[in-house]
Amino acid sequence: MLEQLRTAARRVQSERAVRALLGDCRRLLSERGEANSPAIATDIVGELDHLTDEQRLGFFEHLAQDFGPDVQQVLAAAQAYAQTPTDPQRLLQLTQAAEPPRQELFRRLNRAPGGTRAIVRLRRALLERLPKQRALASVENDLLHLLSSWFNPGFLQMKRVDWNSPAQLLEQIIRHEAVHEIDGWDDLRRRLQPDRRCFAFFHPQLPDEPLIFVEVALVPEMAAAVAPLIDKKSAPLEPSQFKVAVFYSISNCQPGLRGVSLGNFLIKRVADELKRELPQLKTFCTLSPIPGLMAWLQKSKDTFAALPAPAAAAAAQTLAALRAAAGDDLHAITTTAGLDALNDDGQAALMTLAAHYLVHASPLPQGDPVARFHLDNGARLERLNPRANLSAKGLKQSAGLMVNYLYDLARIETCHDRFVHGRVVHSRAVGSLL
Repeated sequence: MLEQLRTAARRVQSERAVRALLGDCRRLLSERGEANSPAIATDIVGELDHLTDEQRLGFFEHLAQDFGPDVQQVLAAAQAYAQTPTDPQRLLQLTQAAEPPRQELFRRLNRAPGGTRAIVRLRRALLERLPKQRALASVENDLLHLLSSWFNPGFLQMKRVDWNSPAQLLEQIIRHEAVHEIDGWDDLRRRLQPDRRCFAFFHPQLPDEPLIFVEVALVPEMAAAVAPLIDKKSAPLEPSQFKVAVFYSISNCQPGLRGVSLGNFLIKRVADELKRELPQLKTFCTLSPIPGLMAWLQKSKDTFAALPAPAAAAAAQTLAALRAAAGDDLHAITTTAGLDALNDDGQAALMTLAAHYLVHASPLPQGDPVARFHLDNGARLERLNPRANLSAKGLKQSAGLMVNYLYDLARIETCHDRFVHGRVVHSRAVGSLL
């Protein structure tokens, strides 16, 4: 009984806090609030930081239900615009009526000290809720729309991260590395030696927090394996050997900015910067994982149906050959021992299936996310590399395979345009595998 009373008291207290926060939000949106918006917005930002999970959910629900556009006003404005579509005032009225008040709320919050950071954190919490709370999708749409504008690459600052960067920044690089884990300070020091580069995007409102960073190796030739690139005991190369820039890791640092285009602009900016600094660089490429490959093969019966008919038939036949070579156990080739035991026919089948996956499935929504990122960014599918990543993660995701995407700076727009229209630009070497 006592615990029930305590629970009820906590619920009442929680609801009271949400009501107070919503009251402040309505004041901020009022005409009177507009004049005092910095002070009110600052108070709201402080309140947002102290919400419990339950209170945050209640706040999201009210944003979705109470801060949307007025349906009748939208309908009236739409009808007026339909009658006189050439009247720019009618279009303006329709646009203003259709915009949810919560967008203006977020704009005013963004002007407060710490407002940008608070909104990014708020969206992170919302994204965690969204899979089970689809009714909140309208709030997410508004936040993504606004953050895509506020974090436009034209507003961002690209900075090189080196060993002399502040320790707090270096700690964040270690913490946020998402592709190839950084094994402490010695590992990071090697990744920041003169034959390596690390660049990050920063926003003026978040000057001490990297948004996204990319790691680059300067090497004599296109890399076919990741281990030499991240070997912390390797000796740095001389500048005379710098011929190829290999982008081997790109990591997002802000979960609240998921879906905001940052990485594609960062890679192109870094390529331009490196070309200015090191004119002898002739090739810009990646050494990228294929995180969706093994999952695709293991559910291939459904997935092949989405491929063009000739490719689907060829992939099915090749998968049968791979299964036979692996003893009808695809899981076996996600271990070093299983991969070592795979005969030449099995190795060839694995390469062919990876080529089908990258060439034919990448334009589809369920295609490999890394492939879709680079191909949509204007890269060319250049080369498949067997046994390129024998870490536990690399074996599990793609049986050790990695891929080079080539960034030909003169053909980026052409490659991007073809990918948008469903075609993957690839090299003859990749084509020979199909």
